[in-house]
Amino acid sequence: MTKKISGAEFPLAKIFSSDFDYVIPSYQRPYAWTPVQAGELLSDLYDFYLKEDKEDTYFLGSIVLIKEEGKPHAEVIDGQQRLTTLTILLAALTHRATGQIRDAFHRYLCEPGNVLEGLAQKPRLTLRERDREFFKRYIQDVALDELIGLDPAQLDNESQRNIQANVRLFLQRLESAFSSDSQAATAFGGFLVQRCFLVAVSTPSQQSAFRVFSVLNSRGLDLLPTDIIKSDVIGKVKPGLRDAYNETWEELEVETGRDGFAEVFGHIRMIYAKEKARRSLLDEFRERVIDKVPSAEDLVSKVIEPYTQAYLVAKNAEFVSTSNAAEVNALLRWLNRIDNSDWLPSAMRFLADHESDAAYVHWFIRRLERLAAYMHVCGYDVNARIERYAKVLNALEKPHSLAQPVLAVELSDFEKKSFLQQLEGEVYLMTARRRNYLILRLDSFLSDGAATYDPSILTIEHVLPQTVAKDSVWAVQWPNAADQMRWLHRLANLVPLNQRRNSQAQNHDFERKKKAYFGGKQGVSSYVLTTQVLNTPAWTPAVVEKRQKDLIDVLASAWSLK
Repeated sequence: MTKKISGAEFPLAKIFSSDFDYVIPSYQRPYAWTPVQAGELLSDLYDFYLKEDKEDTYFLGSIVLIKEEGKPHAEVIDGQQRLTTLTILLAALTHRATGQIRDAFHRYLCEPGNVLEGLAQKPRLTLRERDREFFKRYIQDVALDELIGLDPAQLDNESQRNIQANVRLFLQRLESAFSSDSQAATAFGGFLVQRCFLVAVSTPSQQSAFRVFSVLNSRGLDLLPTDIIKSDVIGKVKPGLRDAYNETWEELEVETGRDGFAEVFGHIRMIYAKEKARRSLLDEFRERVIDKVPSAEDLVSKVIEPYTQAYLVAKNAEFVSTSNAAEVNALLRWLNRIDNSDWLPSAMRFLADHESDAAYVHWFIRRLERLAAYMHVCGYDVNARIERYAKVLNALEKPHSLAQPVLAVELSDFEKKSFLQQLEGEVYLMTARRRNYLILRLDSFLSDGAATYDPSILTIEHVLPQTVAKDSVWAVQWPNAADQMRWLHRLANLVPLNQRRNSQAQNHDFERKKKAYFGGKQGVSSYVLTTQVLNTPAWTPAVVEKRQKDLIDVLASAWSLK
């Protein structure tokens, strides 16, 4: 058997055909794409589909497989998130279709089988053991209405919750794009399977598959866009100044690191363009930034240098001043906990212009943190975030000062109201990152910012358990099932713990749970929220209702939401 590596570009019609029988090995991480990534993929596909040129093709990236030539069995080393999400999208299109069109769509989800060709009936993609049956039953057998009806909290794990959330998102988006126009939906499906391509890189050996994967994913020695921009820009600097400018450039690159420097250029592009990148960083930076700056010297000294310094202050929480520095850096650390960096261009633009005005920096960063937290907690996708930050970036171009500050960074009344609704809702059902961020942020408000958080293991636990046994103390204190449902997943009933979940302890009565479980080894907790619960004598609907009001008041006051 040769160790030959082959790579070819295939349309999705071929990717989801009898030529490939995908299996996700058990050592792969679970399906992790949330509606943020899934929504981004669908937006990009749909935007491309609406373009004038109907011959143009869309490239979805590459997948790496352990696969012998001529045999369909393919172990997925890289690409499971995309293959799974595309399968969910095809299932959503199948769900909306009828008759022959439905059958045609369904063939991309499952191999219909053919006795004469010796092909068994089976799904095209087999997930890891834990989610295999679930995926087959609801996605590949297209029981999407049934899936949406399930309580997310009752699903086995995060990956099943992600699958359910992405189904809901795709059905909503397809409904708003096509409504009852089945012809238009079919045409979009045709674009998807004929004009969207993936490169499948296959090798029969596991060792070489991992080698290919690490090469595709290592940025170490690749030529970055910044290297090409550097040769362009430094080449245009006046000969007598070239060495000095080259040295400045290299110092900035050393300070940020190669990848960090490339990130800086992406943020500078955003400061100028104020919209999502449609082409490569190289093309867009040339057109949006270089072409707008009078000279190569200005580009280095008035754009790249000040914005890189501002990036380092924001990214490393290293604001220096005789007043407000501690508060500003605490806010910057919270901004850096958010799982996207879309806030950075606004912070960079502001700091580059106003870093010497400590009072105004504090005013602005405080509101930027609230805006970023609002979009994070409310689950804004990348397109919605960019659109909102674009308003801030536009406002930052006009003259402003503490006397006449940038009001675009303030939350509108509608945004405050939406934020409060989200905080009042079933917080436990948010994605883990959003939920953890919110609960730790609340804890920090209660501790007056004195606490620092580095939880290597953070779990969020229910006080009133998810299952109330009929013969338990809980059933006596919570006789009404409607009360249980109302408060179960809301803020007041949740506590952060620095330990793994203990499934035995989850259903203990309140006193035993506090002693054995919430208090840690010394009977105390590093979280104020959990300490408050340890100091509460009983856990009844009235106690929880009051606690909810108190906690919402803390958030509303700290973030000025009322």
